[in-house]
Amino acid sequence: MWFTFRRLIKSPVFLSSPTLPMPLSPLARKILDTIRKDPVNWAVSAHITLRPYQRRIALAIKDSVIHRAGRSFVVILPRQSGKNELQAHLFAWLLFRAGNSGGRIVSVSPTFKPQTYNNMDRVAASLDASLGTRGLWKPSNGFIYRFGKARLQFFSGESSAKVVGATADLLLSVDEAQQIDPAKFDKDFDPMTASANATRVFWGTAWTSDTLLERQRRLASQAERHDGIQRVFFYTADDVRRLVPQYGRHVDRVVAEQGRNHPLVKTQYFCETIDAQSGLFNAARLALIRSDRPFLNSPPETGGAGGGSSHAFLIDVAGMDEALLSLDGLGNPGRDSTTLSIVEIDLSTLETLQRPTYRVVARHAWQGQNHLSIFGQLKNLAQSWRPQYLVIDATGVGEGLWAMLDRAFPARVLPVKFTGQEKSEIGWGFLAIVETGRFRDCAPQ
Repeated sequence: MWFTFRRLIKSPVFLSSPTLPMPLSPLARKILDTIRKDPVNWAVSAHITLRPYQRRIALAIKDSVIHRAGRSFVVILPRQSGKNELQAHLFAWLLFRAGNSGGRIVSVSPTFKPQTYNNMDRVAASLDASLGTRGLWKPSNGFIYRFGKARLQFFSGESSAKVVGATADLLLSVDEAQQIDPAKFDKDFDPMTASANATRVFWGTAWTSDTLLERQRRLASQAERHDGIQRVFFYTADDVRRLVPQYGRHVDRVVAEQGRNHPLVKTQYFCETIDAQSGLFNAARLALIRSDRPFLNSPPETGGAGGGSSHAFLIDVAGMDEALLSLDGLGNPGRDSTTLSIVEIDLSTLETLQRPTYRVVARHAWQGQNHLSIFGQLKNLAQSWRPQYLVIDATGVGEGLWAMLDRAFPARVLPVKFTGQEKSEIGWGFLAIVETGRFRDCAPQ
């Protein structure tokens, strides 16, 4: 069937013009009927053969849409396994199919830039690739695609997005549903399906149990038990690697680098929900970082383990405590401290782990002291330990201390300006180091 269809869409009656010839020949009509049948054939017309799990998902959604069954599906797939590719062909096919009768599709992504833009690009590529719509569809208003009487509208699911008033009478698709606020969905997006009880699809990867994706998975599972119709489509990296060996090799590398229990590995590749209340450092991770080496009161006379180590200073800066400046009790003597962690960078593990190991060998803390006093003590410690780098929190109150250290140790001070994204990247990166056994804390005193 696939071979025959590929021959049909390459026939001269279609290749001779970017638009469909009128009146249509029997061959052209046969091709259009085949494309119109389902998203799987549509993808073939766009020169893409969907994988078996993509076909199962596409056909289940198609059945609900065509028969106006109003089912709600949950599709959980690992990263880079064809989720967005499938969405693009599904949207393009449905836009084509509804061209004469009309109807509206709504696609929701967590952000407009870049996620909605990327989604729009993929759908446009599918519409341009298939001879059913090439040269016939039109973009409109920056967020709408039109074909005949049908409309596909793209929206951002950000909390500030203004989306009230749109209608989804064919399909409501929510991408990366684990990132969409459930209250935002319930208030602004779910009512869009009311007039026709349209089919809904929630796509994403696993995260925590309190997300929109997990809520809808629980509801879809209940509906499955009631009528036996599959609504939850759940696949992991192990399912994908059976079809795509290269994907399996990629996952093996990620596991080796970050550890099988890293939250991003567990959720984005193996689709395992994590408990939001479990905390960053559970008992298993604390066991991984525990060391029997004591604190060092002074620099070691020789290099560290394996004879290949150096040191780094990690400095977390707190503000000066007004309570110690006698401001009538308005200060907070229990406030955060400026802390220094001295870390040994052990290069002996490069051969086996391809990365260094980090061991905390000493810690210092200063509470309520002014930054000039702390600078003097840090300078003395740095002259004694001779660290390769001094990494410092240079956000806000940390800028002054950073500037003094930078003048004292030029080219050795690395400032970190914390933003939400920076904190996230550092946090996930640190967990990868912990999960692969490359971080050790010093034993308690």
